[in-house]
Amino acid sequence: MNNQELIKKYEKLEGVCTDPGAEIARLIFLDDLRELDEPQKVTVPQIVADYIEYAKDCDWDLIDAMKGIGYEDCDDLLKWFYKDKNQETFARAWLDGYEVEKEKRYLVKMKNLRALFCYLAYIPDEGYWSLMASGGKSIVIKHTRKELEEAGFGEVFDSPLFEVEEVTE
Repeated sequence: MNNQELIKKYEKLEGVCTDPGAEIARLIFLDDLRELDEPQKVTVPQIVADYIEYAKDCDWDLIDAMKGIGYEDCDDLLKWFYKDKNQETFARAWLDGYEVEKEKRYLVKMKNLRALFCYLAYIPDEGYWSLMASGGKSIVIKHTRKELEEAGFGEVFDSPLFEVEEVTE
């Protein structure tokens, strides 16, 4: 008997038992059985998600996509795939779908400054960095490590001038 046959069997039992507890148990059991049939999405870094989308846009199949990683110039992708041994995760992401791993974000505060202008902020509309009191629609104060490093602020993690706090979004 497979899962679908078992699901149909328990669906037919609706109303057979008048005990409310038995009906609740039947419904919970049915929900669990349905979940068994759904492939679980894996979580991958953004760089892997980008590569999968690129490969699918190029009409590559799974084998071509996996071979293509060896020719990519991206150290992070190569490390994730080969060094960290994520070939099976890549295949599952390709076949069953994936969720993108949330990148850690950091709040960078310059020590001993008045709260009015103490947070490292990026103003995307104008393309510059500043110290601000808070974030908002047009002021970003929670940054990824990569964003900070690309802007030349990578040293904030080791500098005694700054407090760096990992934050959730």
